[in-house]
Amino acid sequence: MDAGSIVHIDYDLYDAGSERLIETTREDVAKEHDIFDESRTYQPMITIVGDGRLISGFENHLNDAEADKDYEFEIEPVDAYGERDSSLVETIGQNVLMRSVRDPSTLAIGAPVEIGGRTGVLQFISAGRARIDYNHPLAGTTLKYNYNIVKVVEDRSERVETLLKMNTGREDFEISFDGDDLTVTTPEAMAYDQNWAYAKFSLVRSLRENLGVGTVIFREVHEPRVVDEEE
Repeated sequence: MDAGSIVHIDYDLYDAGSERLIETTREDVAKEHDIFDESRTYQPMITIVGDGRLISGFENHLNDAEADKDYEFEIEPVDAYGERDSSLVETIGQNVLMRSVRDPSTLAIGAPVEIGGRTGVLQFISAGRARIDYNHPLAGTTLKYNYNIVKVVEDRSERVETLLKMNTGREDFEISFDGDDLTVTTPEAMAYDQNWAYAKFSLVRSLRENLGVGTVIFREVHEPRVVDEEE
């Protein structure tokens, strides 16, 4: 798969040692392994090949992958989430823990906690002490992926629309091309989104690197408010 390709991927992620299903994009697989979540929508993951969004082991495998072909392979920790680092396991006072969480009633062994801007997992709490593990939850784990590239986005307009959705989560943009120059008409609500000013810089870089567009114009349209007259 060429670098810069925008692809839709169905995948199942397992702990290679225990065969425990960690994550899947497929509803039937989630139900089969009793991890089905009614609150989420199961659909293929969208990514850009070579963009660095995925762990290196998966990125490297995609380089030689083809569409509509099933793959199964393992990724060692060094190419996934790294080995476990004992220095990232810290013991703190229980009073520090209680002051750091918004709702102490949510504390539970194995649950995530945020301390000083870092997110870890609460491993132990007793006798006025608490142990927090700041390693990634999958650190030290050999992963097994089953995946299939179910779609490669080829159409230029659809590629732009996909990048917009990946960066904003929205699908209500309007786009038009004049040669290689691109005009994006943004939804009016984007003007009030504090994150949009930062997101569009990343978006412009991605559009140029992956689609080869020239000038990028973001166009805002503010329609006049219509006030209903009282009869």
